[in-house]
Amino acid sequence: MTHLTEFRTALEREGFRVIPWHIKRRSLNPFRELSAVLEVVKVYKRERPSLVHHVALKPTIYGGLAARLCGGTPSVNAIAGMGHVFTSPRWQMRLLRVGMVTLLRFALGGRNTKTVLQNEENRALLIDLGVVPLSRTAVIRGTGVNLDQFAPKPESIGRPIVLLASRMLWEKGIGDFVEAARLLRPQNMGTRFVLVGKPDPENPGSIPEMQLLAWRDAGLVEWWGHQDDMAKTLAQANVVCLPSSYGEGVPRVLIEAASCGRAIVATDAPGCRDIVRDGQNGILVPLRDPRALARAIETLIQDPALRSNMGTCGRQIAIREFSEETVFAQTLTIYRELLGSRWACTNRLICEQDKISSEPVPTDSLARSVRKIRR
Repeated sequence: MTHLTEFRTALEREGFRVIPWHIKRRSLNPFRELSAVLEVVKVYKRERPSLVHHVALKPTIYGGLAARLCGGTPSVNAIAGMGHVFTSPRWQMRLLRVGMVTLLRFALGGRNTKTVLQNEENRALLIDLGVVPLSRTAVIRGTGVNLDQFAPKPESIGRPIVLLASRMLWEKGIGDFVEAARLLRPQNMGTRFVLVGKPDPENPGSIPEMQLLAWRDAGLVEWWGHQDDMAKTLAQANVVCLPSSYGEGVPRVLIEAASCGRAIVATDAPGCRDIVRDGQNGILVPLRDPRALARAIETLIQDPALRSNMGTCGRQIAIREFSEETVFAQTLTIYRELLGSRWACTNRLICEQDKISSEPVPTDSLARSVRKIRR
């Protein structure tokens, strides 16, 4: 169930039944938001799911409310990062934060729930705010990386590329990245500074397209826009950079960069330091410090051997801690915990069916079996 985009067809090709949800990510209209919550309640009552998995902050709040209103449906609540609302100093965001914390306490307050965070700092924050007890939380760092798709490739020959890939938001450190490029310009290192990604108009911190084009026209950075094939894009980089002050979970692009064997420069902030080990697979710099960022980039550009060693270390970290298989196993453990005997019963049903026949289970038989499991 999701706000429908151009990806609907791709999801349906993978075998999903997609249910439209009329929700706007940045809307604060109370009537629209109440309608979005009631949509979820209606669907949960109709579908009677055995388990629901909510992804991102607003769906977690609305889905969690609906799950509790529908009799306490077991729910996994995955919050990748706390985002703009929890990091912005603006008074409007602070006021909104108070309301969100109140809603989160109710949405995540059911006994048969598990809240999944991507780093320990975010878990500690929710516990300190009284949103959820430690016993109903888990930390799964990231969404996993396909190690075969994001595999190391030799650095390309030519002018070195420092690449920043993210939504074009000020809080992602885009301005600091451009300033670092300006500071290194007199060094005449021949380095190409590349931005990958597009603006996010629904976010108040979005960088206008005109500003991105102005930086490009001034020769400070290249702007490649949105790229579908991130494995190919990362392979072109010598250094991957993310000077973020955003409320990150564990940035996916940094996990992918490590898996591709690329040295990383990132801010010493929650989420970033979960994947970047300072001096091992990259360099951590202070927040909002373009000069420190420029020094770290210069160090790596001038030392290919150091980049290579850090890339090798990053690949090992990705294999050991961030593979899809690792994340999937951790997620399935939570499903088993919440479903209890129903998980075992479902597995027995599948195993018995495999023994009887290799043919698919008739729809009516499967429906009867599911109803029995639910009872």
